[in-house]
Amino acid sequence: VIPVVYALGLFVFAVGFFFESVGDAQLKAFIKNPLNKGKIMTQGLWRYTRHPNYFGEATMWWGIFLIALSGGVSPLAIISPITITVLLLFVSGVPLLEKDMKNRPGYAEYAKKTSIFLPWFPKK
Repeated sequence: VIPVVYALGLFVFAVGFFFESVGDAQLKAFIKNPLNKGKIMTQGLWRYTRHPNYFGEATMWWGIFLIALSGGVSPLAIISPITITVLLLFVSGVPLLEKDMKNRPGYAEYAKKTSIFLPWFPKK
């Protein structure tokens, strides 16, 4: 086991787990509130990325890869996090939701100022 790579992998996994679980919990609470019907979720992690749960999912896979790499797995295992990241960004996750959300009131403005995937500060 390579301790630095293992620790980095645990950290990356923890960041991903945080984004996926907190993002999902925030969205669930938002949807549950009847006052939010028809509105766009723009608070919490959703202020920094339009898809915190997908970012979290991909990030967890990168953490798992680093943990496995620290234990001696073949570097070819990088295929797994690359595959899930590509699928989420270009095939199933982000594109499908963006297509579904693009015509909702307020979404164009939200999309203009909020990063699509990587968390970042909102544009003014």
